[in-house]
Parts: sequence; C-alpha cells; structure tokens
Amino acid sequence: MIEVGIVGATGYTGLELVKILLNHPQFHLAYIANSEGNTTINKLHPSLNGVCEDAVEKADTAKIAEVCSLVFLAVPHKTAMAYVKPLMELGVKVVDLSADYRLTQDVYEEFYVPHTDTKNLEHVVYGLPEMNREQLKSARLVANPGCFPTSAILGLLPFLDKRKEGTPIIIDAKTGVSGAGKKLSETTHFVNVNDNLFAYNPLLHRHAPEIAQKLGVAFDEVNFVPHLVPITRGMISSIYLQVEDDFDAFELLKTYYKNEKNVRVSEIPVNMKNVAGTNFCDIYVKHKGNMLFISSAIDNLMRGASSQAVVNANLMMGLDENMGISRIAYVP
Repeated sequence: MIEVGIVGATGYTGLELVKILLNHPQFHLAYIANSEGNTTINKLHPSLNGVCEDAVEKADTAKIAEVCSLVFLAVPHKTAMAYVKPLMELGVKVVDLSADYRLTQDVYEEFYVPHTDTKNLEHVVYGLPEMNREQLKSARLVANPGCFPTSAILGLLPFLDKRKEGTPIIIDAKTGVSGAGKKLSETTHFVNVNDNLFAYNPLLHRHAPEIAQKLGVAFDEVNFVPHLVPITRGMISSIYLQVEDDFDAFELLKTYYKNEKNVRVSEIPVNMKNVAGTNFCDIYVKHKGNMLFISSAIDNLMRGASSQAVVNANLMMGLDENMGISRIAYVP
C-alpha cells in the first residue's frame, strides 16, 4: 500500500477525496488534516458516520513527510504555496488542487496574489492527462486543473487546428453551487441561488487565462462567461468556434479521443446527470457552416477536482490511472 494524505479535509473536494481514497486498492489514507485539527473526519462530515472516524490533525509538513509518500492539497490559493515548498524539500509528492501552480508567475500574480514559491513553478506538471500523461508519470508536483478549464480545454483540443485564425473562442459555462466551495457568501446564499440563474465575473474570470495559457492562445481571444445555476453539482460548457475547411466534426472528435477512457463522445447533446459522481467528460459537437458548437459536461467536484486529482496521483505513483475511480454515474 502507498501511504497518502489530505490537507484540507473540511471542504467538498476534501470530502470527495476521502470517499475515493477509502475505497482505493493501492492508496492508504494515512493522514488527514485541516488548519485546526482536534476533530475526526466523521464530525466534519457526518455522512461518514459508521464509515470512517479517523482523526483530523492540524496540518504539519514534517508529520506529513513521516507518514506519506504523496499528499493532496485541497486548500485555497496562496495557502497551498506555504505547504508545497517544504513538502517538496522533504521529498513528498504533491497534487495541488488550488490555482497556485497552474499558471506562469506573471499571469498568476495578475489574477491572484504575489507568488512565494516561484522555484517550483519551473517543474510543475499541469494535471490534465489527455494533454500531459507521460510527463505526469515522472512528476513530483502536479497542478490539478480548474473545473471550468477542464471542461473547456477538453472540448476545444480536437478542433484548435480547424479554428479560423484570429476569431474569438466563446465559452458559455454553467456550474452547480458546490463549485463555489463550502463557505457561505451572499452570492451562494439559498435565497439568491434558488430559482435563479446569473453570470458572474464575465470575461475576466480567473479561469479564462488558465484556458488561454494551456491552449496556447492569447487571453484576448478567449471569451469566457461562467454562470451559477441552482443545482448542487455538475458543469456544462457550451463552446462556439469559427472554423475553416469542410470536415466531419463528429468523426474528428471520435478519432481524437478514441484511446481515452475518461472522455466519452456523445451522439446527442450531453447533460450533467450522466457524468455525476464520475471522472468522465462527455462531449458533443455540431457543425453548421463555419460555426462549430461543442458541448462538454463534467462533475465539477470529480473530474473538475477530486477524481482527476486521484487519476494524477495514480500516474505519479506508477499505477493504472483509473484505479479506484468510480465509473458509474449518480443517476437518477
């Protein structure tokens, strides 16, 4: 068994990590921590009563290094940097679910905060297996992608070579409220979310530069508008791309992902329910004239965070990438 830990067990992604790792055939969850400690995981998450009552400690990098070969950081941006630097020095492999290592320093500091661990930016691997599978196998630090970028990038990758040069990439994305995290805010208050639908931070959302940078296009060419919808979990991106040439978009999509176990090409428009609780990304495409419509659906807490993190960890530790990952959706 490979000893692993979680720092940041309090939130939704931390809970999903615990649930996956408790059933993982090769990872043993040896360490669970948050910023306070002095409790048990079932007290943080009563849904785990009778399932797991492990202690939740106050996070300590020296203790992590004593008991873990790899650790998942399910903590906010800026906080993650404070852990990664000493953990890397102590020889612990890290999968970071925050934004701290996803971007180059200049772009990160423009949209977040000053970076305090620029050394480790030099050898981080972006954790999208469909892009970087071979690099992930030898990685010591992985930046787990954002949920919106995962959905958008996977939808766009097969068609970038067909895009009409200089035309905008338009991404209209919708997410469940769990994507905003566990902490209550005026935006995510029940009274505001219930029976409501609205865009937030249009065109300037922090995930837009991540999408642009990983696709290798200019930030000004990515027009990303996220929306909050009154559902618990799930994400769907409607992507509009102007293309050149006459080609069979569906066949191109099928060919591009023919060997990918976690991307499913759909003949009908996708929906969020069919991927809930899984690591699948379902993608649909429709071609009309010079316009391409791409629709991709993921579970924002799973493929958009925790299950993708475990896939990355599997690759880092030389295991089958889908080991321990659920492939059956929460339907109905």
